[in-house]
Amino acid sequence: MRRIVLGVTGSIAAYKAAELVRLFIKNGDEVHVVMTDAACEFVKPLTFQTLSRNPVLVDQFAPPVSWKPEHISLAECADLVVVAPATANTIAKMRYGIADNLLTATLLATRAPIAVAPAMNDGMWESKVTQDNINALRERGITIIEPDNGELACGTSGKGRMMESEAIFKVLK
Repeated sequence: MRRIVLGVTGSIAAYKAAELVRLFIKNGDEVHVVMTDAACEFVKPLTFQTLSRNPVLVDQFAPPVSWKPEHISLAECADLVVVAPATANTIAKMRYGIADNLLTATLLATRAPIAVAPAMNDGMWESKVTQDNINALRERGITIIEPDNGELACGTSGKGRMMESEAIFKVLK
């Protein structure tokens, strides 16, 4: 059994993360979900709480469940941290060590392997800034699960669509 911390960020692809939780649980993994405020605009924490059978954490300043701050507790218990979907914003914060929410603080504190499944508009994905950020994360040993080509939520088609949950699960299995 692995302890997986799943970070969900503010993208329409957040609905795919629910299926990813289901696949991890079916595999016998323990899953703890951390959502950004923006992610909660797309999928409610109750969805992930029900699927993971664990409380979902969002607020960095909520009273901790135990004496240890949540971002430290999560960072230390994780065997793997997965960010799916990972927005361009969160990827940039990861590159520069900006820990201004519970997820980015957890990412900065963990010693566990980290995997990122980007999801964004094709223009954002192809941006030199985003590609520089992705390359910097790769150089640090973070696994980048490349986005797919296909129809995007903005009505265009191109590379930026988060890989399907089953494919992400197979990469991380």
